[in-house]
Amino acid sequence: MSAPSPLAGKSALVTGGTRGIGRAIAERLAADGAKVCITGVSPARGPVAGMDYRRVDLSDRAATDAFAAELAGADFDILVNNAGINTNNPFEAIKLSDYDSILEVNLRSVFRLCQAVLPGMRRHRWGRIVNIASIFSVISKEHRATYSASKFGLDGLTTGLAAEVAPDGILANCVSPGFIETDLTRKNLGEAGIRELTARVPMRRLGQPSEVAALVAWLAGPENTFVSGQNIVIDGGFTRV
Repeated sequence: MSAPSPLAGKSALVTGGTRGIGRAIAERLAADGAKVCITGVSPARGPVAGMDYRRVDLSDRAATDAFAAELAGADFDILVNNAGINTNNPFEAIKLSDYDSILEVNLRSVFRLCQAVLPGMRRHRWGRIVNIASIFSVISKEHRATYSASKFGLDGLTTGLAAEVAPDGILANCVSPGFIETDLTRKNLGEAGIRELTARVPMRRLGQPSEVAALVAWLAGPENTFVSGQNIVIDGGFTRV
């Protein structure tokens, strides 16, 4: 007799779920039995059983607020805020428009969607919120000021949220991936860049989206009963050396 699906009967929303880490998370939650809805700005690449798709541009404040208003009437048990954007520029060359866009997607949209799903989670006295941050929420480097501002802020938002909602059975955490093997990573770094980077990772390889998804699935699932307010780094040891 097969074991029951750990997320059977649960519903999950994953932003930025059409590719890369977000796609892997959505697929894992669906495989674990959840009814999954993903958002993106382009159609999902191939159907996944039990998965719905909503086009939402989280850089558009009006679109985000409209989507949040729709969510107010929904009952999502799990929210994974994965959508994020980035540009790398010297501090003095950062355009205010880029600064505003990155904070809009990486921080404000998370705040609004958390607000939207909390009433339903409180009613059920159960909920799991996982916000996807980055290693640049615990370290930083040149040309990452705006991105780090958004991700350090996301960690702070999550910590404060977790403290407030824990009495209602809602657990909130950050997951901070390091360098993960996605199409975007390969496009941005190239093969030579990847070789150079992996030499600096203690495990001597990039992470896989499925590894991030497995961590998120555990945090979002019934086995997690006491982990909240944490920023869990998954980077093969990169930030510890």
